[in-house]
Amino acid sequence: MSLIKFVANYDDLSTDRGYQFKFYCDKCHNGYLSNFETSVTGVAGGLLRAAGNLFGGVLGRVGNSTYEIQRAIGGKAHDDALLKAVEEGKQHFKQCSRCGQWVCPDVCWNHARGLCESCAPDEKETLAAAQAQASSEQIVQKARETNLIGHIDMNQKATAEAPLCPSCGAKTTGSKFCPECGGPLATTIDCKRCGAKNPASASFCPECGNKITL
Repeated sequence: MSLIKFVANYDDLSTDRGYQFKFYCDKCHNGYLSNFETSVTGVAGGLLRAAGNLFGGVLGRVGNSTYEIQRAIGGKAHDDALLKAVEEGKQHFKQCSRCGQWVCPDVCWNHARGLCESCAPDEKETLAAAQAQASSEQIVQKARETNLIGHIDMNQKATAEAPLCPSCGAKTTGSKFCPECGGPLATTIDCKRCGAKNPASASFCPECGNKITL
């Protein structure tokens, strides 16, 4: 069989009843299904097999023999059908003169440039994609520059387990007060007047004398 200058990928959907092929765009893989071409020998063999099933005997053996003959000579008929389907399929694809790819004209062909979009990307699509990519990168950068953990005391020792109540030793749930004794769970308390850190047990701030409240 001679060299076929067409798409790189296709499915052979042929059966003993006829020939049909599905060709795929080299870029997006959208497909085109060729028209079904009936196999004359396949249909004749099928009719003989059906007659053989009805009447049995010699006629049945003839039907089986015809089926085997069809399989044996189906190579050239199959190749001819493929070449015909290729010529049919070429009407629904365009070949890029730069890279040689066969692509679908609706999605992957740049009509203004006369090339496939792999070689000549669509300007509007490229601009839209670049803007979306830049927006995504700027969002990530903005998030990195924003302090999202200002409420976390980075000097306090962290633990994966919930801390124990310093007053009664009960397990806590991450709340401000112990669910067992009601005692404060924070080890330090910020003074609301001067901002100094004070022990949780302090009643007054040693820096400014302000009464400590939770």
